[in-house]
Amino acid sequence: MTMPLKLDGKQVAGEIKADLARRVRALGERGVQPGLGTLLVGEDPASAKYVSGKHADCAEVGIRSIRRELPADAGQEAIFEAVRSLNEDPDCTGFIVQLPLPQGVDQGAIIDAIDPAKDADGMHPYNLGELVLHVAGDIATPLPCTPRGILALLARYDIELGGKDVCVLGRGITIGRTIPLLLTRRGVDATVTLCHTGTEDVRSHLRRADVIVSATGQPGFVGPDDVKPGAVLVDVGIARVFDEESGRYRIKGDIDRDCYETAGAYTPNPGGVGPMTRAMLLTNVVEMAERRVSRHTA
Repeated sequence: MTMPLKLDGKQVAGEIKADLARRVRALGERGVQPGLGTLLVGEDPASAKYVSGKHADCAEVGIRSIRRELPADAGQEAIFEAVRSLNEDPDCTGFIVQLPLPQGVDQGAIIDAIDPAKDADGMHPYNLGELVLHVAGDIATPLPCTPRGILALLARYDIELGGKDVCVLGRGITIGRTIPLLLTRRGVDATVTLCHTGTEDVRSHLRRADVIVSATGQPGFVGPDDVKPGAVLVDVGIARVFDEESGRYRIKGDIDRDCYETAGAYTPNPGGVGPMTRAMLLTNVVEMAERRVSRHTA
């Protein structure tokens, strides 16, 4: 029996960061240091940990860290002001507003206020529109980090997507509504089925898929009976589940680990998609700086 291929996002992200460090040094020789800004509103432990991880990544590759933090009760106008400040900060090449924002804040309006040229997440409506319009060729605007990271990980392991049937679970903006835009571009050429809470007989779609990308946040949603032999499994969903044996919470993904025996390849969770998302955030920032240098020297 052939062992499934483990798609090690942590290892591949490390390789990407090593290359980014080289590119950051090259920018430094031209008097430019890329800077990543983060805006954290409130004290959500998961968000705070995620932001800290991003700044640790920055230190690893030589990107300047710019941290802005506001209390949970700061209010929408204070958040707008922090966004304007990052838009105008010459040391900030690109930045992210850590989501979710506190209840009562118009998340969409805050994202709209980000300068599209500084949108490190690639989630501003302008940048998503550019992705919709450009079915082929190079895209000179930031790309959504998690979908981009998934495609980079699959490419690193020479997993061919052309002509393959890909089933995407979940219609959130981070994955479900964005990854089909990348998967269906010319040169990738996958066929995508997007399933959500309104989809009838989701299991039949899963069983036909060559690749499953799951982002539901429901632990173990995809079981062994849902996976056809040799399918590629990409596990994006994250849930904290209480483990009675250890008395502690642990991370569990959407895809039951018993599925691995049937799969041709799989992303571990944690250690698969997460590190790639963070690596793509850094990639977006370095590319922004490189484009700026190119424009000024053209």
